[in-house]
Amino acid sequence: MRLFDCRKVGERDSGIKAAVSAVKAGDLVVLPTDTVYGLGADAFKSWSVDSLLQTKKRGKDMAPPVLVGSRKALDGLTISVPNMVQDLVAAFWPGPLTVVMHYSPTLQWELGDTDGTVAVRMPLHPVAIELLQETGPMAVSSANKSGEPPAATAAEAKEQLGYAVSVYLEAGPSPDTAPSTIVDCTGETPQVLREGALTLETIQRVWPSALGPGED
Repeated sequence: MRLFDCRKVGERDSGIKAAVSAVKAGDLVVLPTDTVYGLGADAFKSWSVDSLLQTKKRGKDMAPPVLVGSRKALDGLTISVPNMVQDLVAAFWPGPLTVVMHYSPTLQWELGDTDGTVAVRMPLHPVAIELLQETGPMAVSSANKSGEPPAATAAEAKEQLGYAVSVYLEAGPSPDTAPSTIVDCTGETPQVLREGALTLETIQRVWPSALGPGED
């Protein structure tokens, strides 16, 4: 286990290299995002995802979202990207928008009980993007144990998660602890499942027919 201060140029480069190696080996890492710090694992290594859920003290019924390092990464996760997803992603990625969509049945991953869907986001944080561009899609959940407060720094995450994580990437306090807004794009009309940093009204500026939580 090691914590790297990515606010220092030398440590940032070393930290990202160490994190990439850890992810490829199937280990867990903690990374900064534009919301709270995330606990991440290779999305395509089932044992790594299982380790993430066990560390969080969660079951497979609470499958983690997937973070990607580019908009193009969506093309590799689904057979076709719906127009609503294309428009929302063009407007709000990288940023605090999570889209739920059907993933390609050819993908060899086991994220949990997802019923063929995946929640995807591209975070607006240079360290996270640099890491994700090297590792590919990562299963990432907030870096805390269930029931405990989300970590706003890697040091806070380390206090909760300890040796369960191989590499911690510190980048200072999270710029915004508001969670991402989750939009379900699996139907004909996008529906906001959770309002976070982006309001329903903000989503409707891009897709006017978007529904709010609980609306039919």
